[in-house]
Amino acid sequence: MTEQNTAETAPVAETVPVAEASVPLAEPQALAEPGASGEPQAPAAPKDRRKLFAALRWTAAVVVFAAVGTGVAYGIAQPERTDIPGLATKDDGRWTYPTLAKPALPAGAPLAKGPDNRAETHYAPLTGLLLPAPEGAKPDDGLKTDKDGTVSVDAFLEEYAPDRRAKLKEGLEYGGLRQIAGRGWTTPDGTRTHVYLLRFHAAGFTDAFRGCTTNMQLAGAQVLEMDLSWRDVVSKQERSAKRPEGVGLFQEPKPANGDEQTKLGCLQAGDVQGVIIQTRKGEVATVPFHQTVILQSQLLG
Repeated sequence: MTEQNTAETAPVAETVPVAEASVPLAEPQALAEPGASGEPQAPAAPKDRRKLFAALRWTAAVVVFAAVGTGVAYGIAQPERTDIPGLATKDDGRWTYPTLAKPALPAGAPLAKGPDNRAETHYAPLTGLLLPAPEGAKPDDGLKTDKDGTVSVDAFLEEYAPDRRAKLKEGLEYGGLRQIAGRGWTTPDGTRTHVYLLRFHAAGFTDAFRGCTTNMQLAGAQVLEMDLSWRDVVSKQERSAKRPEGVGLFQEPKPANGDEQTKLGCLQAGDVQGVIIQTRKGEVATVPFHQTVILQSQLLG
């Protein structure tokens, strides 16, 4: 599943080992005795030399086929970048994520999207469903987690404007919330990413959650608008990969005078609500934001 995430290095086929020729070399030839004309006669080419030439020709052929085979294997195993979710051209600023793997399920538990799980309940550990940080990123201390990766309600609500927290907290307490898990990181370009997963008692409570909409005021981002570029990504997903479901993306209008911009990703998957917040001075890059949302959606799906 993985836009992976991101672009992966394709395995290169091992070069076929070339066996050394085992044909014995001919013994050095002494100069021939002069003939009747008094001129020395050239020695006749030994039969073993013909065998040596034949072995060398076959050795060269093996080397050529081994090199061609290596190139063909790389071309097949290396996917086109346009086939990877959220990725387009070679230098579009995407992040490199580690290989994504879904956590193991308890014995007998169905998959969230399995045919025998109509409620789309996630039985895997919530922290195991969190998207890992990309390569080169450092943990962000702005996201407060316990040792096991869980997040308290009050710590999660620090992402919102102070005057919205009380109402949101009441809604979470009486709205079937079971657990919150989170992970945060900062990449070398200064982008701060906070990923939260909220597990509810049932999918109906997830639908009632009002903390991830265009009208929700985040701390430092009082106004949000639809991310219109997401429509183009979704249309490409319909042709190249499974379309992300239950996803809404919003962004703060482009900042002026070098202020920070915030983007918000909302993902609903059964009993789990995903909240992705990215902030960066100047402007949040579109490609890594979309990439992060897609990969987290795949882990939940």
